[in-house]
Amino acid sequence: MLGLEHHSLSTEDIDKMVASLFQPDSVSPAQYLETDCTKTYLEAEQKLMLAVLEDAVTCFQGYFAARDKKEARLFREAKDWILQQEKSDWIFSFDNVCETLGLNTGYIREGLLQWRHLRLRERDRVRLRVNRSRYASRN
Repeated sequence: MLGLEHHSLSTEDIDKMVASLFQPDSVSPAQYLETDCTKTYLEAEQKLMLAVLEDAVTCFQGYFAARDKKEARLFREAKDWILQQEKSDWIFSFDNVCETLGLNTGYIREGLLQWRHLRLRERDRVRLRVNRSRYASRN
């Protein structure tokens, strides 16, 4: 049966052994994370999270000044995801993704906002120069 035919175990001992099969293992999270199976799963999950983060940064930086509706929507969705600071149980929230990847959410968030601010200032300066030159050429 259970490979116990040659042992003289009582019915009570067998019942305890069978019941123990259905008991949760007492393994710490650190021990669980050290298993090869979990490492492979986490590595795949981390790669997916990194891809999500990269896509959001690409949309944030690529479409920050978009006029096209689709591109503007992609920027807005990325910005909303990055700036959402409410604690979320969603595994792919910005905070959870950064935490899983070992990244400082505040640093990345602030860096992206500063990047956008500088690009918008540059864009405004260029527009101002173009408008001044147009105005000067008319007079």
